[in-house]
Amino acid sequence: MKITPDFSSQVSTGAEKQKDSKLVDAAQQFEAMLMQEMLKPMRAGQNDWSGEENDDSAADTISTFGTEAVAKAISKGGGFGIARQVVRQVTREH
Repeated sequence: MKITPDFSSQVSTGAEKQKDSKLVDAAQQFEAMLMQEMLKPMRAGQNDWSGEENDDSAADTISTFGTEAVAKAISKGGGFGIARQVVRQVTREH
C-alpha cells in the first residue's frame, strides 16, 4: 500500500517529492518500531527446534532480526494505519 502526503493544492517539485518520500519512510519506520514492540511478547519463552527452552544469544539475535523484518513488512503493507496518520498530521501542520 502506497502512502502519499495530501498536497492537493500544491504542485510538487523534485525537492518536495524527496522530502515527502523521507517523511513516508520515517513514518513507516516509526510504525514498524511500534509493531516490533507489540510482537516481542510473542517471542517470550520461545523454544528451539528440540522443544526445549534455549538461552543461546545467537538464536535470540536471529529471532530479533526476524521480528524486525516482519514488523517492517507489515508496516510497508499498510500496517495499522499509524504511518498514514503520522504523514497526514505532519502534512496538515506544514
